[in-house]
Amino acid sequence: MSVSANIEGGFYPPSAFYFKVIIGLAIVGPDTSFQDVSGISSEMGVEEVTEGGENGFVHKLPKGVKHSNLELKRGIATMTSPLVLWCKSIFEGGLNSRIITQPVSVYLLNEDAIPLRAWVFENAFPIKWEVESFNSTKNEVAIEKITLSYNTSRRLI
Repeated sequence: MSVSANIEGGFYPPSAFYFKVIIGLAIVGPDTSFQDVSGISSEMGVEEVTEGGENGFVHKLPKGVKHSNLELKRGIATMTSPLVLWCKSIFEGGLNSRIITQPVSVYLLNEDAIPLRAWVFENAFPIKWEVESFNSTKNEVAIEKITLSYNTSRRLI
């Protein structure tokens, strides 16, 4: 099969630049446009156990799955953005108020905006909200980076 063969309604391998992010249960909105999404990974933790008298290898036993944080980058949004309001409530609300978690979905799309791959991150909440540096010698968009922690992830497609 050639690299450009048509697979799942798109070309293989799929392009990584056409994607969509949905936070919460919203279908569309101002918070679905991001420059970069990273941190989609899972890793099985292992415990190493040495067997007495066996020097040729070490047993590696599974302990559990751990996930990296999900990082979203985009141009700085308005104060009415639902994502900004969510971050403000967590970072400026103090720990006196309940932290509201939300599902976050990431879709890799084909040229017709049909999802080729999809991931859902359950019980996500912001743990870092960062504005990248300003530089007077560059003509770039001001970028904010939001780091989310979550409990579990599932690949849907």
